[in-house]
Amino acid sequence: MSCPRLCGSSAAWLILNSTAVHGQSAALNLQAPATSLARMEYDLHTMLLLVTGAIFLLVLAVMLYAIVRHRKSVGHEAKPFHENTTVEIIWTVLPLLILLAIAWPATRAVLNQKSTHGEDMTIRITGYQWKWRYDYLDDNFGFVSHLATPRAAMAATAVRPEHYLLEVDEPLVLPTGRKVRLLLTANDVIHSWWVPQLGIKQDAIPGFLRDAWFMVDKPGIYRGQCSELCGKDHGFMPIVVDARSPEDYARWRTARLQQLAASADDPSKVWSLAALRERGEKVYGQNCLPCHQASGKGIPGNFPALDGSPIVNGDKAAHIRIVFHGSQRNPAMQAWGKQLSDTEIAAVITYERNAWGNHTGQLVQPAEIRAVRGGSG
Repeated sequence: MSCPRLCGSSAAWLILNSTAVHGQSAALNLQAPATSLARMEYDLHTMLLLVTGAIFLLVLAVMLYAIVRHRKSVGHEAKPFHENTTVEIIWTVLPLLILLAIAWPATRAVLNQKSTHGEDMTIRITGYQWKWRYDYLDDNFGFVSHLATPRAAMAATAVRPEHYLLEVDEPLVLPTGRKVRLLLTANDVIHSWWVPQLGIKQDAIPGFLRDAWFMVDKPGIYRGQCSELCGKDHGFMPIVVDARSPEDYARWRTARLQQLAASADDPSKVWSLAALRERGEKVYGQNCLPCHQASGKGIPGNFPALDGSPIVNGDKAAHIRIVFHGSQRNPAMQAWGKQLSDTEIAAVITYERNAWGNHTGQLVQPAEIRAVRGGSG
């Protein structure tokens, strides 16, 4: 199975690629830590590198000395022997002591990673193919974060931006100096939420709720991505954490809550065909385009075409059901009922039924989706 651009090598790419991180180059080392967890991991990595390096040099020195000092050309002859109790005790006890010395800081680091009590705020993170949803549980609001790199840049028909494949339309905004607890799960397949500078790498598994935590030291933008091979667009679901001072975060939070209240869709509103198509095109571009393509032709053998599809051009109720509940015949078609609002589902279905070569002239109102949702409950 192949995946585009970044897949199994994504970890090495983020750590070893020559990128500037707060004025420091990460070309030859881990990225600069921005949390106490990341610093502990960084120090542990450095300590282990020094220990293993010292062992390597010591063994190499002894080996080279023996080869040069006892070579045959200066008259030395090989002496057969079978056992040496002293040597065997040394090469058993010494590695044991080294492992015990390493185990103590490693165990302390793992226990610290799992200590999520005493949090100041809680964020639920849900992985989808191929995007992340962030829910601020304390304030009862959330949003979906999509890849923001232009498709033209991915197709090499436009200049690649500075943070190619590592930029999103909606970053996770958090305050500095506050302990943030993360609750991670997934809706479809296993994903992994990984931001190296924050010291966080936690799998998001369907049906399970995993937790993690971090506390960012200083304001900044911290980037990561899904590090689990989660499907064809695995390399296209980045993570961006926007850490702000408590004062800046409070202003963002207030503005965001006001924006959400002002832009909330009225589920009883009756829309025009033109308005639904316009809204639906945006929803399609954020959620459906990777599989079904901008042309609606899909990906032969994997994702069916919507242009000319008998489902899209057929019974409207059947079209609504498959978008809302997903497809049993094709598991790749996920259920969008839990991800999109009534208005968004109505808009994207209306767009699909009146885009490309589809000209049904039919539209779906949010009330129709609300009726399906009520029946599902």
